[in-house]
Amino acid sequence: MNGPDATDEQWEGLAEVVPLRGSSEWPSWPDHRALPEEEPAEEARRFIVIRVQTFADAREVAEYLMAQLPVLLDLSSADADVAKRILDFSSGVVFGLGSGMHRVDTNVFLLAPTGTEVAEEVAGGVPRS
Repeated sequence: MNGPDATDEQWEGLAEVVPLRGSSEWPSWPDHRALPEEEPAEEARRFIVIRVQTFADAREVAEYLMAQLPVLLDLSSADADVAKRILDFSSGVVFGLGSGMHRVDTNVFLLAPTGTEVAEEVAGGVPRS
């Protein structure tokens, strides 16, 4: 592709050039969205269950929570000292991210990212927010 005499074969497969437009004319091509699509409702209902046994598993808990995914943390199969360390670490992550921690059962906790609604069931089976 030397010089101005480029053939059609030389241009084939190259990226399409889109002219720049003013900010009032965005998007610059049809069907382009400047902002990401809203997440589907199914994605909003997803959460992760992690049964930890070693302290090394705590990092995975933090990564999911930082990705804004609720984590059901099951410490029941971990040694008591390890469970305490993981719970302390997870509490720090929850505090640092402004998330929430809810006890579900003995040694089972729900770590909920900011914006996650958690309803607690009271006597009679009626949920309370």
